[in-house]
Amino acid sequence: MIFKSNFTKKAALAAFAGAVAATAMPVASVAQDAAAGRPPQGWFKVCTKQEDNDVCIVQNLLTASNGQLITAVGLISVQGKVNRKVLQVSVPSARLVPPGIQMQIDGGKGAKLDYAICMPDKCVAEVPLSDAVLASLKKGGEVVFTSVNFQRAPNPIKMSLNGFTGVFDGEPIEQSKLQERQRLLQEEMQKKADDARKKLEDAQKAATAN
Repeated sequence: MIFKSNFTKKAALAAFAGAVAATAMPVASVAQDAAAGRPPQGWFKVCTKQEDNDVCIVQNLLTASNGQLITAVGLISVQGKVNRKVLQVSVPSARLVPPGIQMQIDGGKGAKLDYAICMPDKCVAEVPLSDAVLASLKKGGEVVFTSVNFQRAPNPIKMSLNGFTGVFDGEPIEQSKLQERQRLLQEEMQKKADDARKKLEDAQKAATAN
């Protein structure tokens, strides 16, 4: 177990899950993404208080066009009564557990991330965040996370590191901006659901007419 004292691994996972729900979108691109109808993407930072600890999470979330999780990354920094730095990566469920997730920065040597927990909708891998890994992420241009699905097929997902350093070293996003992210995501998902339902209804009407 990485987290001890009052800050448990369960609390860390819960903190990351909450950040995932907020979705990832650069503050400057909120209006642009909304106007273009694009799903939110990019690195962002949120901070919160948990018991006697200050917890900050730098996160990036990649989703499919239907909103399904592809890969979510969270770098969790805890300061206070407990001082820890953790890297967590979430991928869809139905993964082979022994291989874990391989992380490769700019084509370098891969590092294995072991799964900490698997839930019905996702599996989460977790490792301590070392200064060396953080430095590589800051200098890097791209990171690839590869999990293995239940068919034993590797599933590499590329994630840009553009803007990562500025977000990690910068100030966290304001609560109002975080709420705006959530609102835009909900609107985006509702629009996709409405479009899918309309297509299904149109197909049913066409089938009936024939």
